Amino acid sequence: MDLDAFVAVHQDDWRRLDDLARRRRLSGAETDEFLSLYEKVSTHLSMVRSIEPDTLVSADLSARVSRARTRFTGARGNFLEDMAVFFTAALPAAFYRVRWLTLITGTAFCAVAVAFGLWTASSPEVIKAMGSDEMLRAYVDHEFVDYYSENPAASFAGAVWTNNALIAALCVAFGVTGLYVPFVLYQNAVGVGMAGGVMAAYGELDTFFLYILPHGFMELTAVFIAAAAGLRIFWAWVAPGNRTRTAALAAEGRALITVALGLVLVLLVSGVVEAFVTPSPLPHWARLGIGLAVLAGYWTYTLVLGRRAAAAGATGDLGKYDAGASVPAA
Repeated sequence: MDLDAFVAVHQDDWRRLDDLARRRRLSGAETDEFLSLYEKVSTHLSMVRSIEPDTLVSADLSARVSRARTRFTGARGNFLEDMAVFFTAALPAAFYRVRWLTLITGTAFCAVAVAFGLWTASSPEVIKAMGSDEMLRAYVDHEFVDYYSENPAASFAGAVWTNNALIAALCVAFGVTGLYVPFVLYQNAVGVGMAGGVMAAYGELDTFFLYILPHGFMELTAVFIAAAAGLRIFWAWVAPGNRTRTAALAAEGRALITVALGLVLVLLVSGVVEAFVTPSPLPHWARLGIGLAVLAGYWTYTLVLGRRAAAAGATGDLGKYDAGASVPAA
């Protein structure tokens, strides 16, 4: 094949394909022409590659075909655009969808913790069963407070972050069972309540709250969010609505992954507060104020951006092209 003659015969088609690929809008007739030219020029590229694969003509045709393919299949957004969409739409929408379950699980947790705290503080036999008076006094007088400062702040923050992220991840991963989330919440509520009960029994309830609340406001909320996300996927399995169970689980699972990614950042913030703010010499009001500010920031983000994103149709799920096709359910 005479390559120069081939180029001379077909270059008008190649230029026309380029012209159509660069236009922002195409009419119906132009779209038909564009697809026809794409198929034709793709054939030309195959012919040239089979004879002269390492020529400038082959490289030029390959670039033209690639641009045309991008034009009708769509191009991926760049990384910064994807990150902006994630933080302004997908993540707040995912948090917003679980807001009521987050509050419900938080209320249940607090109720159990308060009940066990009152029971422990008012029951000498329970206090006695938890350890000797000497051991409990050591816990109340210095071990409880020293826990937050006995390790370097940076390494402590990393350890706290890892531990809390693991708890959240387990709630998310095993939420579909419907049993794991209530079990974990109950277990942790009992632990927190009884620790508070011991501190109260020895007259140090104020110390308990002053050291657990600065980071606990956001840390426990993150656990409640993870629990809510896990329970949503369980409910998608129990009551899928007009979707198949597979489709419902897939959609909730993808949105749940969005929540999990967001919780990594939320728990990082609470870990930093626990390591650097809770044991700091700042006044009590300042430490509590920082903790409340972090919590208020989360709920402002969720309710303001989340409501707006949900109104625009965002759910925290992947886009239709990323999620893949599905068969409509009757």
